[in-house]
Amino acid sequence: MPMPLALPAIEDERLLARYPFLPQGREHMRQVLESNGVTIEDLIEAPWLEDVRTRGRLRLLDSVMHKDGADAATTVDLSTEIGRMTEVLSFLHAMLVVCASFNERLLARWVEGEASRADSLFGRDSGNFELLASSYLSGIRNEPQQGNNDTVYWIPMVDFIELCPRISGTYWHLPNRPVKDGWVRMDAAVAENSRQRTARLLKERVRVNLTDACLERMSRMSEEFAAQFSDPVERITSLLQSGRSRDADDCCIREDWPPCFESAVSSSIRVSMSTTSEVFLAPFSKSIGLSQEQTCSFFANAPDYNAETTGYQVNQIYERDYTPHGCSR
Repeated sequence: MPMPLALPAIEDERLLARYPFLPQGREHMRQVLESNGVTIEDLIEAPWLEDVRTRGRLRLLDSVMHKDGADAATTVDLSTEIGRMTEVLSFLHAMLVVCASFNERLLARWVEGEASRADSLFGRDSGNFELLASSYLSGIRNEPQQGNNDTVYWIPMVDFIELCPRISGTYWHLPNRPVKDGWVRMDAAVAENSRQRTARLLKERVRVNLTDACLERMSRMSEEFAAQFSDPVERITSLLQSGRSRDADDCCIREDWPPCFESAVSSSIRVSMSTTSEVFLAPFSKSIGLSQEQTCSFFANAPDYNAETTGYQVNQIYERDYTPHGCSR
């Protein structure tokens, strides 16, 4: 995986609080815990950290349930030490709840929300963008444009080739991008400037890094430790399950679904699906207007379910416009 050989140093604590998911954030998180005398047990139950837990629950809820991506705004004042501590530790609390669930679907939804938040924030942070990009890419170059204040960014081809297959759209096909000496030009497109286009690639790196970090924590987490998060885990998984049913109904009236599709969806909620059912369900979901995320959720109960693999396969079906097999109503 192309990554910077050495992470750039970030001294600004406000930046580390705004982006606690950065690769540099793990060490900063440890320092915040130590400097404030906070243990993980305190984070779970200490009365004086209730505001942190509340903020963590709200952040988790927003990331998991927000249909259009997590809200990038925060009401926490990052100019104060208590504000920065709250933002960093609330992120940690949310992550621990997700890990304690041992639920890959919840993990995928939370990671998607946090990665979407990163995409939005990175795309607007012109002052720190190259520093942020350098934390996730093996390199980045800027090309100032004459006559305006815009900058066009170039990124290494190896990074682009690794990350672009996870993104749909013709813009992300390498033959459609200008390439020079192993660097890919990230032109403005689709009402987004070059910085925002590049931030979309960074989103994929954030997604991978967060997923790996959580899976590593889950592998080391004991059932006894996870049980301490049973209440918030139960609340968020219940909301996730109820939201799954509502999402499908929002896109088209369920009574109008053909029997074959209704049967496939109902079966997916109870048992793992056969390959034939999977090949039918994904293109049919696209044809009736379901989003890729909603389609991916149908496969979450499979014993061998992998969020990243499923997302990639569904994306390929959506992008290539596979035609679903017909059925009689």
